[in-house]
Formats: sequence, C-alpha cells, structure tokens
Amino acid sequence: MYIKTAFIGAGPVLGAAIVACALFAGSVAAKDQEFTVAYRVSTQGLDLNQPAGAREFYRRLKHAAEVVCTHGMRVDLAPTPDPQSCYETALADAVQSAHMPLVTQAYLATHTLQQAAARGIDVPVQVAAK
Repeated sequence: MYIKTAFIGAGPVLGAAIVACALFAGSVAAKDQEFTVAYRVSTQGLDLNQPAGAREFYRRLKHAAEVVCTHGMRVDLAPTPDPQSCYETALADAVQSAHMPLVTQAYLATHTLQQAAARGIDVPVQVAAK
C-alpha cells in the first residue's frame, strides 16, 4: 500500500499524518481473506487552525469514509455487510486520530456528545460547551 501525506505546517502536521496514514480502515473480504482499505485524505490548501479549514477537512474525511465503505473502486472485493456502520466507524476513527478541536467541533455539528463518547472521541470541554 502506498500512502502519500501532504505537510502544511508544524501544528496540524502530526494530526494530518496520522489521519492520512492510519484511517479509513474498512475491512473487506476477498476470497476468504481480509484486507484493510485506506484512503488518503489531503490537508493541502487548508489552514486547520481556522474553522473553515477544519470544516473542509471534515468534509473530505466524510467523503473518504463514504468511498471506503461503499463502492471504493475495489476490484474483486466483497462489499462490507453494513456500509452505514463502516462509515460511522471510519469517520469517528478519523476524527479521533486527528486530535483537533475544530475537526471534533465539525463532527459534533452532525453527531451527539453521546455518539462521540461511544466512538472514543475525546471532546475538549471548550468544544462540549458550545
């Protein structure tokens, strides 16, 4: 598997690298073997310290989770049995790995605090209060 990361600056680099390298692990089966499907999510052109940049990054994460858990342009792989659960898990894993309050805030715009907690997402107090 080849994954390329885009570096944008010292602050969000670590989170972006983690997201790009480790996320969207959608397990799929091909002839009785299990594979992990990864999708590169670029932070190129985004300032993740700004709300607009974090929202765009979250939009990209959502798109990647959808691709990985649905069609994914995979050949000879059986589709995941529960695409919605795969999508929610992949998206939550991405948000959790990013460790970025503004990305977590974007996640919480469409998910509850209980959903975030159930998926292991740490919600900073300042984000939870909003």
